[in-house]
Amino acid sequence: MGNLAAAIFAGIVGVIIGIVIMLIAGKLGLDRAKERSQDILDEANSKAETAIRQANLDGKQQVYEMKLQAEKEIKSQRDRLQQAENKLVRREDSLNYREENLVQKENKLSEKEKAADTKLANLSKMEEELQKNIGRQVAELERVANMSQEDAKKELMEAVEKRTEKEIAQYLHEQQEEAETKAADVARNIISLAIQRYSQEETIERTVSTVTLPSEEMKGRIIGREGRNIKAIEQATGVDLIIDDTPDIITVSCFDPIRREIARQSLEILMKDGRIQPGRIEEVVEKVTKELDETIMRIGNDAIFKLGIGRMNKELIKLIGRLRFRYSYGQNGLEHSMEVAMLSGMMAAELGLNQGLAKRAGLLHDIGKALDFEQEGSHVELGARVAKKYGENSIIVNSIESHHGDTEAQDIIAVLVAAADTLSAARPGARYESMEGYINRLENLEKIASSFDGVDKAFAIQAGREVRVLVKPDRIDDITMVKIAHDIREKIENELTYPGQIKVTLIREVRVQELAR
Repeated sequence: MGNLAAAIFAGIVGVIIGIVIMLIAGKLGLDRAKERSQDILDEANSKAETAIRQANLDGKQQVYEMKLQAEKEIKSQRDRLQQAENKLVRREDSLNYREENLVQKENKLSEKEKAADTKLANLSKMEEELQKNIGRQVAELERVANMSQEDAKKELMEAVEKRTEKEIAQYLHEQQEEAETKAADVARNIISLAIQRYSQEETIERTVSTVTLPSEEMKGRIIGREGRNIKAIEQATGVDLIIDDTPDIITVSCFDPIRREIARQSLEILMKDGRIQPGRIEEVVEKVTKELDETIMRIGNDAIFKLGIGRMNKELIKLIGRLRFRYSYGQNGLEHSMEVAMLSGMMAAELGLNQGLAKRAGLLHDIGKALDFEQEGSHVELGARVAKKYGENSIIVNSIESHHGDTEAQDIIAVLVAAADTLSAARPGARYESMEGYINRLENLEKIASSFDGVDKAFAIQAGREVRVLVKPDRIDDITMVKIAHDIREKIENELTYPGQIKVTLIREVRVQELAR
């Protein structure tokens, strides 16, 4: 019994001890959990503070960057506004300058109008005085000389005509000096700039009218039995073959340069091939004709591309290519037209005009020369007609019509084309003519200048580009020289045909001699 009680007591004590131990262990675990949770809480607070500080730093950085970007954009806008303001100031200055120029021009025009009105008033007064003098002279002549009214009128008219001639000559002289003073420097500068910028070879390929044969035996083969081969060639090409005693040469004669070129190429192919017979001749001529048409189109397109001209009708391109086989005074038609186009474009650029339009007008100014051997009419008429037909600009049509002075130029581009045409034709080495025609032209030039009353001697110099006239000083005064020079120039323009231009220079020399003894 005692043992049982001891055992129970021991069990109870054990249970109590276990419970105490468990309570102690639970309290210790709770403290550790509290410490751990406190550590976790402290760590979370630290990370949160770090995140908050980093967020504040990032926010401040973004605000700073946004501020810099805004300042940069504001500065850029300010710069653009400043540039726009500067541009407006420059435009305003330019407009003010133009306005001042316009005011000055208006003032000059007003002064000229006043001067013109004064001159007209003076002329009216002079006319009234002249009528009064004429009346008095008529009465005096009838009374003193017992002359009839008709005789007196005739004598008075002669006197008035002489006096009027001097006044007209003096007026022409003054106007010419004024025009030369204003225009010479500007025109000289523009033309010199255009010539400097454009360089062209002096020697240009001349017209090929002969075919070189490999041997004399080839002449017989070209003629053929009973002349059948030469007849076939002439019928197929439309040319005349001249076979004479000239060794190893056949002359191709035809007014149409395209036909002449077809015949020349066909003969060269036939001579290389060796088969010269009517059937083969027709075949070769047909082939050469097709190839030449393609070549002509290619030449026309190359010219347009080289000049930088826009789209153009195919028929006009073909006519431009045909100019490659057209010559005038030995100058190639296409090379001349391209040269005129370049010079016209350069002068237009100097004047601030439409350079492309000027080039186009220069290239097409002689387009009629591609047709004048096929159709009736001058190359000017044919060129203007074909330009209208294919819808070219009215300025281009006027440039074609006026480049030889047949009609009046209606636009400054037409004037530039005429000037460029003269420059291209007159430059050294551009053209040649036969010696006989050259001598005749010089003789006619001197004859025209010598035909005027008061002219002592006349000399054609500078290869016929200038005529120097010596007048008799006792019969011609300085003012009358202006009228004579004007009349000589008009007669040369009306009666002579010449390339370029001719300068008329009058010289009046007075010599006084005394002999000391």
